[in-house]
Amino acid sequence: MQVEVTNRQIIKIAGPICLSLILPQINHLTNAAFLGHLGEFPIAVNGIAGIYTLVIYMISYGITNGMQVMFARRTGEQNIAGMGPIFSNGLVLSMGMSLLGILITETLAPAFFRASLHDPHIIEAASEFTRIRIWGLPFLMLMRLCTSLYIGTGNTKLLVIISLFQEVTNIVFDYGLIFGKLGLPALGLNGAAYASILAEIAGFAAAWVLLLIGKFNVKYELFARLRPTWSGCRSILVISAPLVVQYLFSIGSWLIFFIFIEHLGQRPLAISNMMRSIFGLFGIFTWAFGSTCNTMVSNLIGQGRENEVMTMVKKITKLSVLCSIAICLIISIFPTLWLRIYTTDVSLMTEALPSMYVCMVVMILASVTAVVFNGVTGTGDTRINLGIEIIAVIAYLTYCVVVIERMHSQLHWAWFAEFVYWTSMGSLAWLYLKSGRWKGKKLA
Repeated sequence: MQVEVTNRQIIKIAGPICLSLILPQINHLTNAAFLGHLGEFPIAVNGIAGIYTLVIYMISYGITNGMQVMFARRTGEQNIAGMGPIFSNGLVLSMGMSLLGILITETLAPAFFRASLHDPHIIEAASEFTRIRIWGLPFLMLMRLCTSLYIGTGNTKLLVIISLFQEVTNIVFDYGLIFGKLGLPALGLNGAAYASILAEIAGFAAAWVLLLIGKFNVKYELFARLRPTWSGCRSILVISAPLVVQYLFSIGSWLIFFIFIEHLGQRPLAISNMMRSIFGLFGIFTWAFGSTCNTMVSNLIGQGRENEVMTMVKKITKLSVLCSIAICLIISIFPTLWLRIYTTDVSLMTEALPSMYVCMVVMILASVTAVVFNGVTGTGDTRINLGIEIIAVIAYLTYCVVVIERMHSQLHWAWFAEFVYWTSMGSLAWLYLKSGRWKGKKLA
């Protein structure tokens, strides 16, 4: 696949990615809705424990996102022989990082929650949830290894099939294991953790079966050089390691945000998890366009068409913003409709509305920043990504410490921290792309 700078090409790549992202977000929304029927406490715990798990899972996303850049670059260069070494070395790194994530969670997660949270019941429940949930990480990383290949080579339609298998499994077992239906034991909050593991196993199986059925292993010579080398692993880490650190900074700062929210009380934490679920679902267009920008930038550079990169970034940004504005208009017309998915408590919904309106503004801003920032990732200069992330996180955490932890402001003012984060990141990423300093960069 050699991309062209057209809206049709952008939508052709972004559409399937968007569909594949809808299913996980529907799952998260369903998960939160099921837990919401058990009361405020489970949905509050799911918020803090879910963010912790997401921090560890960013190891997977960073490694495989770096490989996605490399697969897209090799595709643009039409270098088929270069695919196999990326895949085999990525396989070793994926399993190594999975082991690291499991060890960290099993040994350190309970101590982390005890040191950072105030409510002893939330501490105990979050510790138990994360120590179950983390065992899905190896399957997720092996699935992501395949999906990075599919995105990098333009076979994004396969992501929909993988997500379908994954999310149907998750929703069925969520229902069964949370409430004790379908002949399964009622495990409550922990049932959601076990359901997620089973879903990741299903997604992993689907991704690898498609790899073999589609003969990607033959077409891209994936197993022709199934001998991992230090130089090959190093090449991936040069691109991926800054992304791993960047995502850990990004989601880690969000974890700190939720810890500060927990200090405000159980209800603000429950509301915040509702906001995370709703806007995670409606943010799928933003992330789909961002991932598309990553792939198309890398592909264009691989073709030697660097001068067309900025035109393409602007086209994707316009489409992303239009989708976000349309979604925010829909949410603003029926705001309580979405909140009723999680609760029938009128006072809880009333308290949530101001934060919802803030999140709408942030969503439009993020629709620009996510695309531009992924454009920087696509250039392969991931150390710049890390630098931008660090600056944005410093600004974000400074706001959180002052406004949430020191001033104990109302929840909607706490959510303005996201405005600070996305503005800082977007401005710096755009300045870097405009500078042209990324031109001529080669990937090993």
